[in-house]
Amino acid sequence: MSTTPQRERRKPEADVGDPERLYVITGGPDGTERAPLDLVTMIMARDEPSPTVQPEQAAILRLCRAPLSVAELSAYLTLPFSVVTALLTELLTAGLAESRAPVVRAALPDRSLLEAVMHGLQRL
Repeated sequence: MSTTPQRERRKPEADVGDPERLYVITGGPDGTERAPLDLVTMIMARDEPSPTVQPEQAAILRLCRAPLSVAELSAYLTLPFSVVTALLTELLTAGLAESRAPVVRAALPDRSLLEAVMHGLQRL
């Protein structure tokens, strides 16, 4: 009775804690400065992923067709925040993605002011 060997599938969670993999993804400690990103910084792809970008960077560009926060990217990719910021720094430098601060609710005009302006315009 001959049995063919079964290939064992790697679980995505198994790679998350692998320091060698994270080192390779980020390019190691090359001393370059990272972009000033925090957990709520919104990222938007400016272009489609090219064949030369890393698979993780291509995944970021595909996910960011609509704006996503760095925290959401970290969760979707199951990568630490520091690794995601290293990948995003390369994408931002290459012009493949853009970042912006999230819209602060307090900075939006008051609803009553907007309604007053709208009623004033309707009277014209």
